[in-house]
Amino acid sequence: MTSEFNIKAAMWVKSTYSGPEGGECIEWAPNHATMTGVVPVRDSKRPDGPVLMASSAAFAGLVALAKDAGV
Repeated sequence: MTSEFNIKAAMWVKSTYSGPEGGECIEWAPNHATMTGVVPVRDSKRPDGPVLMASSAAFAGLVALAKDAGV
C-alpha cells in the first residue's frame, strides 16, 4: 500500500477567508486530512505548485496563528 498523496485526485477547498479577487489564498484537502490525519495545503494561485503536508495539530496551529495575526 502506498501513502503517496495524489494531488490530481484530491478535492481541494479554498479558504473561507478568500475574497472573490483571489488574492492571497490557500486551499486544503479535507477528505485527505480526514482519512489520514495529514492536511495538504497549497497556494490556490499555483495548483500545480508545491504542497505542504502538515499534521492536524500543525495545521490547527497555522490557522490559529493566521487568526491572531488578523489574516
